[in-house]
Amino acid sequence: MEAKTPFIPDTYYHLYNHANGDDNLFRIEDNYLYFLHKYSQYLSPVLDTYSYCLMPNHFHFLVCIKAEKELIEFFKNTTAYSFDFENPQSLSDIVNKKLNQQFSNFLNSYAKAYNKMFARKGSVFRTNIKRKVVNNVNYFTKLIHYIHSNPVHHGFVDNINDWRFSSYQTLCTTKATRIERDKVLTWFGGAKAFIEFHQQSIDTQEFSNDW
Repeated sequence: MEAKTPFIPDTYYHLYNHANGDDNLFRIEDNYLYFLHKYSQYLSPVLDTYSYCLMPNHFHFLVCIKAEKELIEFFKNTTAYSFDFENPQSLSDIVNKKLNQQFSNFLNSYAKAYNKMFARKGSVFRTNIKRKVVNNVNYFTKLIHYIHSNPVHHGFVDNINDWRFSSYQTLCTTKATRIERDKVLTWFGGAKAFIEFHQQSIDTQEFSNDW
C-alpha cells in the first residue's frame, strides 16, 4: 500500500487526483460547479486555496493547510467523537487523521452524487487524493503556472483565459472569492506580472508524474 504523505498545519501541498479508468470526473457543467461547492463545504474550513484547475478527468489544487489552532477549533466543533486534543504527543496524529477524513468525506460526497446522476456504480476516483509538499519557492511559482496551463497542455483550449474551470480568471478579476488572490498576486509582484508570467513557457518536467 502506498504510504501517504501526512497533512501538516501551515504547510503547502499540491493536491491532485484522476478519474477511475477511462471515465471522466466531470461530464457536464453542473458537475464542475457541484464539485467546487463540495470543496468549499468540506475543505475551505481546513485549508486556504491558492490555485486550482478542474479538467474532465483530473484536477489540481495548490493549497495551504490552516494553522493548528484553527484546525483544532474546527474539529472540536464538528467531530462526533471524543479526541484528546490537549495531548501534545498525539495531537499531530489526530489532526492528520481528521484532515484525511475531511478529504475522504469530500470525495465520497461528490462520488455518491455523481453515481446517482449517471446511474453508475463503483469508484469515481482512481485513488485517495494525491498530495505533494510544496517547500520550494521556485516550484511554488511554476506550479501555479502549471495548474492554470493544464487545459492548454492537454489541448482543450489555446489560451488559459478561455478555460472556465480554473482559478486563473478569478485571480485576474476583483470579484469576491475564497481564493487567496491578494497573496498570489503579491507573490508575483502584481496582476500585470502575474499575467505576464503565465504568457511564458515553463519546464514542466518536474510535474511529469502529476498528470
